[in-house]
Amino acid sequence: MNEGTKRILFLCVANSARSQMAEGLARARFGERVVVQSAGSEPSVVSPYAVEVMQEVGVDLSTHRSKSVDSIDPATVDTVITLCAEEVCPAFLGKARRLHWPIPDPASKDPALSRETLLERFRTARAQIDGRLAVLEALLEIPPGPQPHEFHASVRVTDLAASTRFYAWLLGAPPKEWTHRYSIFVRPDLQTNFVVVVSDGKELHKDTLYHLGIAVADKAAVIRAYEQATAAGLPVHKPPRTTWRGTPLHELWLTDPDGNLIEVYARLTPEELARMPENLEPVFLA
Repeated sequence: MNEGTKRILFLCVANSARSQMAEGLARARFGERVVVQSAGSEPSVVSPYAVEVMQEVGVDLSTHRSKSVDSIDPATVDTVITLCAEEVCPAFLGKARRLHWPIPDPASKDPALSRETLLERFRTARAQIDGRLAVLEALLEIPPGPQPHEFHASVRVTDLAASTRFYAWLLGAPPKEWTHRYSIFVRPDLQTNFVVVVSDGKELHKDTLYHLGIAVADKAAVIRAYEQATAAGLPVHKPPRTTWRGTPLHELWLTDPDGNLIEVYARLTPEELARMPENLEPVFLA
């Protein structure tokens, strides 16, 4: 969704509820940035419940009509999003990227369901679709970022020995190394570096996550990640520097939207390690 024309087709069976709401919500959210269509394999009529709940959020479906998927030119579609849950989703010819969002059908022929119950079902489907569209919108334009080759995670634990045993079982390998304060698991085949760290009195479950991180190629890549993060307006917790205590690294610290610490790091070369200062004070990178 980052390059080229963005053209989305929402598909379900009847093109009466979910795909119609998705079309209306997407048009309202994306505007002219994205061309939006919807269709169905067995088109019927637009549900009045869909029209009503969409009016509640300022989207007018009153002029919409159900359309057959056969009427859609595959050349006009870059991404197909199917919304079927219990039913068999329509097939769509062409080379478009396919996403599947299984949303339960809010419509029902059950006479025992009240009008208010049906409206709530449609509101639930509307909210689920709009939540997915919000993520899709966030992915429309992603600025350049680092090129990671390893994922790192650290969590705090109350019993280092017990947790080391558990994660050795879970990851299928003993820790590469450990001290009285942490154990480090490395699985190159999973591109994963995982560390368990003593809790230091933190309230776990709330503060279990210590930080997440990615490894990049070298010092220049760390500096480049800093420049990219700054250009993208992302919050920098600590600018790039070389640290010597613990595991010597070139590192950059960011925070994610919820305030979690994110480390972008590169391991030092033997030549860089040979230049370790006697005082072990961090060296900030230009």
